[in-house]
Parts: sequence; structure tokens; C-alpha cells
Amino acid sequence: MTTPLVEIRDLHFARGSRPIFDGIDLDIHRGKITAIMGPSGTGKTTLLKLIGGQLRPQSGRVTVDGRNVHTLRHGELYELRKRMGMLFQSGALLTDLDVYENVAFPLRIAKKSRREVEDGVKRALDMVQMGALIRRPATRLSGGQQQRLAMARALVQEPDLLLLDEPLSNLDAKLREQMRVELKTLQQRLGPPQPYVSH
Repeated sequence: MTTPLVEIRDLHFARGSRPIFDGIDLDIHRGKITAIMGPSGTGKTTLLKLIGGQLRPQSGRVTVDGRNVHTLRHGELYELRKRMGMLFQSGALLTDLDVYENVAFPLRIAKKSRREVEDGVKRALDMVQMGALIRRPATRLSGGQQQRLAMARALVQEPDLLLLDEPLSNLDAKLREQMRVELKTLQQRLGPPQPYVSH
């Protein structure tokens, strides 16, 4: 068995006096989709935030590629987050920008060159079959197109880890099935592990 990319050991996290996690262990392996399931309010999104370092546990350990997320300095955590992609339930698009600029945004934050931005955006949009819509405003996309755009933005930096927070719940049944196939195909082709939150 290969070493997991993400290891969670004896994780304890509470909001006030309400325990959310009470000593959980979890491994997320490269090249795998790991389902994180449960009813609303049980801490699924919280777990993704603990992996990404947005929240700190009361005790326990979260390591990504052998690095303890919650002992990293600010700059080290920022560098680690560059290796993660996040696909939100709502898509979380920048609605005043077009398709190109939404996908380019993470690359610009990472201070990539103009050529790297152009090449990265083209590659990511081709992966989700949206190259023909490159200058369309985000607000003029269908629900499925918006979610594919969000996927392109999550993938543009070719992340080592792709965090999926109920990414299909806002879509109709036909689009959900189509996006499931696309996620599986991308995972098989690119290989980043995908912790997949679903209720």
C-alpha cells in the first residue's frame, strides 16, 4: 500500500462545547476518490477546512504530503495551499469576470508569467470542454457550464489534492451524472486524490 497523501490521526475538533470530531482517523490516497458522507451539519466541510488549514483542531494531526498542516508558518501554509484545488458547492465564481479571467485568477495570484497564465487557462478549459466560451461572462453560463468553469479553475494549477465540497448538489439529475463522469475521467487522467463531500 502506498503512503497516503493526506493522513488524519486522532483528530478532535469542537465548536464551543459541541464536539464535531472525537478522535477520527482517515487516509486519503493518491489516485483515489475518498467519499466523506453524512447528513448536513455533521462536519464534512469542516473536515476539508481542517485539511486546508483554515481551521485548527483542538488536538490530533493532519498531514499533507508528510507535512503537519497546523504547525506550518503562514508562508509555508500558503505554499502548500497552492498545491490544492477546491471545488465548492456553489461554484464560487467571480461573477464580474469572464470565463478566461475566472480561470486565470489563481495563476495571477501565484504570480505566473503572462505566457504561463495563457497556457494554463487554455489547458484547463480544454479539459472541461469550454475553450469555445473563453470570453463569455460568467453570469451568461448555464448551471452546468458554471460548474465546469469552477472545475477548470480548481484544476488550473494541476493540484496534488482536489477538495470537492458537494460540487454537484446544485445541478439537475442529468448534469450531475455528466459531471460525475467528467470528475472520474479527470481523476483517472490527472491522478490527484479527491476527498468528495456529499450528504
